[in-house]
Amino acid sequence: MSHADTEQPRERADEPPVRVTIVLPCYNEEDHVVDEVKRICSAMDTSGYGYELLAVDDASRDGTLDRLREVEHLFPCMRVVAFGHNGGAGTVRRIGSMRARGEFVVWTDADMTYPNERIPELVAMLEADPEIDQVVGARTQEMGTHKALRVPAKWMIRKTAERLTNTRIPDLNSGLRVFRKDVARPYLRLLPPGFSCVTTLTLAFLSNQHQIRYVPIEYAKRAGVSKFHFVSDAYRYILQVLRMVMYFNPLKVLMPPALWLLGIGVAKFVFDQTRNLFYLPSNTVFILMTGLILVAIALLADLIVRSREHS
Repeated sequence: MSHADTEQPRERADEPPVRVTIVLPCYNEEDHVVDEVKRICSAMDTSGYGYELLAVDDASRDGTLDRLREVEHLFPCMRVVAFGHNGGAGTVRRIGSMRARGEFVVWTDADMTYPNERIPELVAMLEADPEIDQVVGARTQEMGTHKALRVPAKWMIRKTAERLTNTRIPDLNSGLRVFRKDVARPYLRLLPPGFSCVTTLTLAFLSNQHQIRYVPIEYAKRAGVSKFHFVSDAYRYILQVLRMVMYFNPLKVLMPPALWLLGIGVAKFVFDQTRNLFYLPSNTVFILMTGLILVAIALLADLIVRSREHS
């Protein structure tokens, strides 16, 4: 990445202040990235919001960066950032959000799937309600590849997240969202490099009682080739859900299986004693000890979380 790309640009006196920063990861999108930039800039130019569009080329192997450079002069509010190596969508969004000058940060994709012309509408919703910290575009349909596998897998992951956060989540991993930068700042360091970064931000907000509003949106068939790999990315989504809830509320993850094991162990102990008094099978001891160890780990993890919050 060049030195020019790492510098934070200064606002000129004749420019409106930047209130909205749009972070746009671009990876192998040469055929349609300019159309997406036009759509975003057209919507924002008529919105009245001062904005910046950070178009980040994530070391594309095609001509995406060249296409962005060719039209950069046509869009005064767009800044092209070039990564030297591929860091993943999560890395792009994390670095872009940290560099953002606007108080509202928008995440979206460059694959023509999300209705980016509605970005000003989502920003206006967030601006109008100080009780809301994030607005998420909740997709009303699934248009990705491996649809027969993705739909049940995403449903299972979403239900797991809802159970662990005690919150209804219409769309756990939507890529179109706007949030307050000052609220999100403490959680940006937690973002993983891959697609599960959007899941991470959702869970971080919900686990810390930050309100999220879900707005139904249409979701179109993507342009180009999907970067989603079903097995590896689904595994990372599940792992990230558990990791984030463990990070903020480990009792939610560890205490239920611990209590189940203790309950089963006690029931088996009573059963064993009724059959053969003073006889204690090794498997009963194993179940009880495993439950006690999990309880101890859960309480210790919760203590660490509480001490971190007050440090």
